[in-house]
Amino acid sequence: MAEVFEYSDRLNSPVEAFYCSSESLRLPVAAHWHYFVEMLYMLEGSVTVVCNGVPYKLTPGKLLLIPPQVVHSITRDNDRDFLYTCVKYSAMHIRLVEGYLPNLHILFRKLMQNELPPLLFSADELSSYNVAENISPQAPGIETDTDPNLPTIDSKNNPTCSLMDTIIHEVAERPYGYLTLIFSRLTGLMLQILRLWYNRGIPLQTELPTETDTYSVLDVAIYIDRHSNEVLKVDDLAKMCNMSYSYFAKVFHRQYGQSCKQYIEFIRLTKAENLLLFTDYDLNTIAEETGFSDSSHLIRCFRRLYHITPKQYRLQHLS
Repeated sequence: MAEVFEYSDRLNSPVEAFYCSSESLRLPVAAHWHYFVEMLYMLEGSVTVVCNGVPYKLTPGKLLLIPPQVVHSITRDNDRDFLYTCVKYSAMHIRLVEGYLPNLHILFRKLMQNELPPLLFSADELSSYNVAENISPQAPGIETDTDPNLPTIDSKNNPTCSLMDTIIHEVAERPYGYLTLIFSRLTGLMLQILRLWYNRGIPLQTELPTETDTYSVLDVAIYIDRHSNEVLKVDDLAKMCNMSYSYFAKVFHRQYGQSCKQYIEFIRLTKAENLLLFTDYDLNTIAEETGFSDSSHLIRCFRRLYHITPKQYRLQHLS
C-alpha cells in the first residue's frame, strides 16, 4: 500500500480564496494535510473527499469543513464537469468573544485526538442561520482560476455560496478593511457550525493555556501574531515551548514550511502591507507599528518578498 503523502502547506496570505473547476484543477489530489482550515463549497458536479479515512460526497449546496492536520484526498466522481469554491485560513484568526465558547485553535487540536465530528453540512443546515448576504459571483473584479464565463449561481437559494463569493471578491479586490470583513464572516460561519455540533451533543469545552503552561509550537504562532510589533527572539520562543533552540527550529519548520524567523517577518510584512494600502503612515511609523527596527530594515525585507519597494507598492495600488 502506498504511503500517505504528508506535507505542510503554508498560506501565502492570511486567507486564500478561489474557484476550482474541472478545467483548472486536475484530480485526483493525493492524500495530504496542512496546518490551516480549508472549506470547500460545491457549486456544480460532485467530488469525493476522504478525510481521515471517511468519504464525504460533495454535491451542489454542500459545505465541507476540513480541520487542520486532517489527512484528506479529493477524487472525481465521474466525467462531468465540476465547480467549487475553496477558502483557506488559519484558525488563530477566529476569535470567539464569549468566555464559554471554545478557543477554536485548541478545539481543533482536541478533535484530532478523538473521532471527528460531522464535517459535511447542507445548505439547509446553514441557511437557517442567515449565514451571509447575497452577492453574485459575477460581481466586477472577481478573479478565478476558471473560465471567466462562469455560470450564474442562484445566490438567493445558496447563502453559503454567497458567503464564499463575498470572500473571493474581497481577496481579489482587497478593499479597505477586507481582512476584518472576511474573518468576521468566517467567525459567523464557524459559530453556526459550532452550534450544530453543540446541538448534536459534541463536547466543545477547551481549557485555555495559562501563562505558566508550556506553549506548543502551534500556540507560538498565535503569540507571534499578537506580539509581532515587539522584539521577538527565536530563543525565547523556544524556551516558551520548553525546547532547545535547534529542536524548536526543526519542529517549527516542519509545521510551517519556513523558519520561525521567516514566519515572524512574513506576519510583520502582511501587517505592513495593509498599513501601506489603507493609511497614510510614513515608513518610519509603519516600521515601528509592525516590529521592524527601522524603515531601512522594512524596505529591505519588503523588497525581498514583493520585489518592489514599499513606496512603489503604495503608489502602484493608489493608481
